This record gives sequence, C-alpha cells and structure tokens, in this order.
Amino acid sequence: MITLRPVYRILLFLVLTALTFSSQAVLANSELSVYTTNTKISISPGESVDYKIDITNNGQETKICDIAVTGIPRSWSYSLKSERYNVQQISILPGEKKQLSFEVEVPLKVNKGNYYVKVNAGGVILPLVINVAQQGRYVTEFTTDQTNMEGHSKANFTFRTKLNNRTAERQMYSLQSNLPRGWRISFKPNNQPATSVDVEPNSTKSISIEITPPQNISAGTYKIPVRAVNNLTSADLELEVVISGTFDMILTTPTGLVSTKITAGEEKNLELVITNTGSMTLSNIRLGSTKPSGWEVTFEPSEIATVEPGNNALIIATIKADKKAIAGDYATNITARCSEVTSQLSFRVSVKTPMLWGWIGILIILISLGSIILLFRKYGRR
Repeated sequence: MITLRPVYRILLFLVLTALTFSSQAVLANSELSVYTTNTKISISPGESVDYKIDITNNGQETKICDIAVTGIPRSWSYSLKSERYNVQQISILPGEKKQLSFEVEVPLKVNKGNYYVKVNAGGVILPLVINVAQQGRYVTEFTTDQTNMEGHSKANFTFRTKLNNRTAERQMYSLQSNLPRGWRISFKPNNQPATSVDVEPNSTKSISIEITPPQNISAGTYKIPVRAVNNLTSADLELEVVISGTFDMILTTPTGLVSTKITAGEEKNLELVITNTGSMTLSNIRLGSTKPSGWEVTFEPSEIATVEPGNNALIIATIKADKKAIAGDYATNITARCSEVTSQLSFRVSVKTPMLWGWIGILIILISLGSIILLFRKYGRR
C-alpha cells in the first residue's frame, strides 16, 4: 500500500482544485459565443472600420459579461457601443443575442502593416486584424483627372481640380499660380472666384480653375503651375495648355484710306477687305455697322462663309446719307465679326449739299439784292 507524504497530499489537492475550476471556466465560456463577419479588414490611413459583434448566451442562466478591448495603438481612437451607449459590461438572458458596435478610427499619420486587436467578452476572445494598406502621411494633395487641354488662342480653358486635406486639422489654403506673362487665372471653389479656401480634416474640396491666354499668343504648349499653400502644408499641380492656333483678322480698305465724301441723299460704294491674319480658318463672318440717324449702310455680301489663313475677302459697302444731312463730317463704324474674333473700321464721311441747293441759294441772294436795288430806286428819289 502506497502512503503519500503530507506535502504530496497538499500538491495533489491543489492540482485537482485547479483542474476543477479550469473545467468550470471552460464550461462557463463555452456557454458564450462571440462572432463577427469580417475578422481582417484592409483600410487606408484616416478611415474608420465599424465591426458588428454578436454575443450569444447559449447557457441556461443570465450572463453578465465584462467587455474589454486590447491591442489598440495609443494614437488610435475607438468606441464600443450597445445600441446608443458606450458600454463596458452587458447582461444577456439565456438564449439571447446582443450586438455590439465596435468602431475603430485609424489616424492619418500611421505606419503601413497589420494591427492585432482583441475583444474580450466574458472571457471569450475575438481576435481581429486591421490591415493599414498604405503608409500614412500628413500631407495635402492637389489633383485633377485632366492636366492637359488644347484649344485656340481665343478660348478659355477650365480645369476641374480637387484639393484633398489629408491632415487631422482644418486647413486654410492660399491659392496661387506662377503664370506666364499676359495670362489670366481664376480659382473658383464653390463656383465663386476666391484666392483662398478652407478644407476640413481628411476632406476634399472641388475647385474650378479658369485660364485665359493673352490675345496675341502664339501656337505652342504652355505650363501653368498652381499651388495651394499655408504655413504647415502645401501641394503643387502643373496644368498644361496647348494653343493649336490663332484667330485674328483685319478689316480695312484696299488703299488703306478710311475717309470719303458723299452728297446728302446720295449713295457711295466703298471697297472693304477682310484679311485672315491668324493660323486658323475664319467661318461665318458677319458685317454690321453703326451709322448716323437716317443713314443706310448695306453690304454685298453681308456674310462670308470662310476665309482661310493668309487669304482675303472683298466686300462692297454701300453708304447712303440722309437727304436732310447738313454739310460736315460724320463717323460710320463698320464691324466684321465671327464667333472667335472681331475687327472694326471707322470711316470719316464728309457730306456736301447738292448743287441745286447751291443755285437756289445764289438765286435767293440775287433776288434779295434785286429787291433792295428796286427799293432804293423807288424811294431814293423821294
């Protein structure tokens, strides 16, 4: 017969007691189940992930579960809610299931990699893995889907851009551009011209940028650097405008003379020349005028279909002065216009009265003199 010493009896008692309590703990824990659908999620810096965690009481008694979270980095924030309330402990009836909302916010400034988080519900551990897919940055991003636009020299170029504040603070940015000489630019956040813009943390603001080239720009490719900047962060974006050609024309006369004479009530034909001095075809050129009241100006033709670069078009302008116009100089402005460009010519028209009126004037003077002579002869003898 084997006899145990007292010390061995004590050790055996402790081991049996530990096994008993361990089996009871396993039994208690086996009555709880903790579940979520996605246990490993990949997100980007600055984003958040919301787990829906189901805790089920499979036992015959009400369970009071302490809830704890471990493994969250210090710079991260999280919330653990049952319904609307932050909780650290919940009570579950037999056969009942409770759902917790576990939301984790990942900061912008974070290292790429896997982060291991554990949710402990009444002794049951739910392991979770949050994969940060890219290296976090405290930066600003200035982007556009289209950095290049092409058009003629009279066109306006509108770029749709986005300013992304990838910082944890609200930022006010100054909008700047180093334009080539003669160019104009307008920044329009919220479709209103502005020189600065506010962007909330980890948010994006849409900005429309309108660029206008100078009038006498040559064909070619032009770089337009733009910038959003403040004391803490900045972002640069380079836009590109391609001028495919120029639209320009000159309206003049074959001799260069821009004055003429006309008799009141009569017509005068003037030759006009439209010269395409640009590098693009001019289309649908219409003729018009501003003239003194009572005058008439007509054109033949009144519209020109096309004028190729370097070519001319001849027009006959017919000016008819008002028959009541008095002698003197009058201004008549003639305009040639198409959708891209306009040219104007000012004519000085000298009006003279008809010869008939001159002879009538002379006759009136002679009659007046004759009347005076007769009066002197008649009454002078008295």
